[in-house]
Amino acid sequence: MTPTVDPVRAGEEDGATACALSHPDALESEAVHILREVAGEFENPVVLFSGGKDSIVMLHLALKAFTPAPVPFALLHVDTGHNFPEVLAFRDRAVARHGLRMHVASVQDYIDRGELKERPDGTRNPLQTRPLTDTIQQQGFDAVFGGGRRDEEKARAKERVFSLRDEFSQWDPRRQRPELWNLYNGRHLPREHVRVFPLSNWTELDVWLYIARERIDLPEIYFAHEREVFRRNHMWLTAGEWGGPRDGERTERRRVRYRTVGDMSCTGAVDSDADTIEKVITEIAASRLTERGATRADDKLSEAAMEDRKREGYF
Repeated sequence: MTPTVDPVRAGEEDGATACALSHPDALESEAVHILREVAGEFENPVVLFSGGKDSIVMLHLALKAFTPAPVPFALLHVDTGHNFPEVLAFRDRAVARHGLRMHVASVQDYIDRGELKERPDGTRNPLQTRPLTDTIQQQGFDAVFGGGRRDEEKARAKERVFSLRDEFSQWDPRRQRPELWNLYNGRHLPREHVRVFPLSNWTELDVWLYIARERIDLPEIYFAHEREVFRRNHMWLTAGEWGGPRDGERTERRRVRYRTVGDMSCTGAVDSDADTIEKVITEIAASRLTERGATRADDKLSEAAMEDRKREGYF
């Protein structure tokens, strides 16, 4: 017996197939939707922008989301004073190229005023929280975009796309809101704000595949290059005024690249020959370590190091 075919249903199925998005397109569409949702719902959003790959992708998505209009958000960077010079240079070029407004909160300024003290280990990553939260309150930002992804670290895996912060910029996992059907709740009281993560559902590999597809420029530090480094805690660190190397630590020239960038004192390089985007993608696809797990010493201070910092106001 020949089965009967419902022409209406058949047409719906054909249309659904024709409209199905590829995985990169679906991620892009979700992120653009989140960016536009924030633009329509909040009064004074800001984008955290460090010149690292995730924030570069987020800026690229914002440019696409609002073209031909300018990006309706300012940028904010918390400068530890120990950032990689290549990354800061890229940050400044990007701001100038796109005519963007940028706020810079300086950890060094807080140290000079005696409001923060240097840590014995030389790292300033944990010192970013106070300048960040002060700037958010002083500028009245009610939504703050971050490039955090759920695959980076177990504390970040707990985040929703819209993550409420109280009047002290602190995070309480118990106040996370359900986000069924991609419905985002941005309600907040005065002096509270919402951290927003458009790349929540992206992985490190997704980011690099998108960079390749969109031909997005990155700082050269992400690709294999010769560099003076030294070994500490199973990581290759860059020498600098932050306090490395110490006695007994010897620098050597190696071919390395960085999977993530942050404070030089706690961001390790990996041995690599991946000097093109295609080679980086191949390398990441074969890796069994997350980028932060492999290269960020500040996440190894304790089992709950990142979650403790997030509770205090860190991203």
